[in-house]
Amino acid sequence: MKVMHIEGGKHLYGGARQVLYIMEGLAGNGVDNLLVCPLGSAISQQAGASAQVLRLKWPHELDLGLILRIRALIKIHKPDVVHLHSRRGADSLGLIAAKLSSTPVVISRRVDNPEGKLAMSLKYPLVDRVIAISAGIGRVLLSQGLNSKKLRVIPSAVDPRPYQTHAPRGEFTETFNLPQDALTIGVVAQLIERKGHRFLLEVLPELKLKHPNLQVLIFGQGPLQSALERQTQDLNYVTLCGFRDDLTRWMGCLDIVAHPAETEGLGVSLLQAASASVAICASSVGGIPEIVIDQETGLLVESAQTEQLKKALDELLSSKLLRDKLGSAAQAHVMRHFSIDQMVNGNLAVYRELTSAAS
Repeated sequence: MKVMHIEGGKHLYGGARQVLYIMEGLAGNGVDNLLVCPLGSAISQQAGASAQVLRLKWPHELDLGLILRIRALIKIHKPDVVHLHSRRGADSLGLIAAKLSSTPVVISRRVDNPEGKLAMSLKYPLVDRVIAISAGIGRVLLSQGLNSKKLRVIPSAVDPRPYQTHAPRGEFTETFNLPQDALTIGVVAQLIERKGHRFLLEVLPELKLKHPNLQVLIFGQGPLQSALERQTQDLNYVTLCGFRDDLTRWMGCLDIVAHPAETEGLGVSLLQAASASVAICASSVGGIPEIVIDQETGLLVESAQTEQLKKALDELLSSKLLRDKLGSAAQAHVMRHFSIDQMVNGNLAVYRELTSAAS
């Protein structure tokens, strides 16, 4: 079987990393992977071991020339299935190219915000299967009229092993210029509005008064960088750490991971935090409750409810026993329900459905 994966992201964020996991697992199952991605994208530099990488000129998501370029690749390589993994034009222009070539098409849906009426009426009727990475996303799509026969829920996954060991405490505090007795909250997310950084910043001054050794590390990059720099310039206990490709070393050093997002398909950073046995406080939106079961594998709060957020974080900051209990339970939950093998087998089953139907 030959599968063409189309991933338009330029950075190796959560979604692109999931594509790598899938292709590596598929290659181990004898699938020939083709990866179509932009020139200079991070995934193109890491996918060579599991896929034939086809780099394209991809200036922006409305470049109609992508249809012709992708269609030409489909004509040359003749994949059995085209899997559209991202937006940035992949889920629309890639879809047109595949349908013009009469190739079965799968779309992965990673966000829980509703699709527009135009997309639901024009795009999804052309798609053969839709993979939602959480049951929450699936419910949104069904509520908008997606044919249930097309939907498959296959959760994203994480390789927990790199997160189960971490850097020594001294190296952690030295690297991030922290006091030895620091009590740390980490945020691991793109610096974009929907991740809800502003809600955390609103409650930090009161938490700092009650917990003088509190330190906050914000990992990630994005368009809110300058705004967050301004908002935190007087908060000397908040550090903007940028994007780190060595996060596996530091995740397990954190005491708490906070994720006050307004929308979230699932939350790969929460899978990573849970793998490291770190206590999680997150919003009860999208697919997050599938990872964070309130009072069992973490604490959930309503999105944008800062009083709830402050109370939950205070509860975690005040009790190492609670943090350890929730962190251990989260790790067990993620290892049981969010394995890479389960994700790969789920995707492979979808491809087999389509290829057997076409034969």
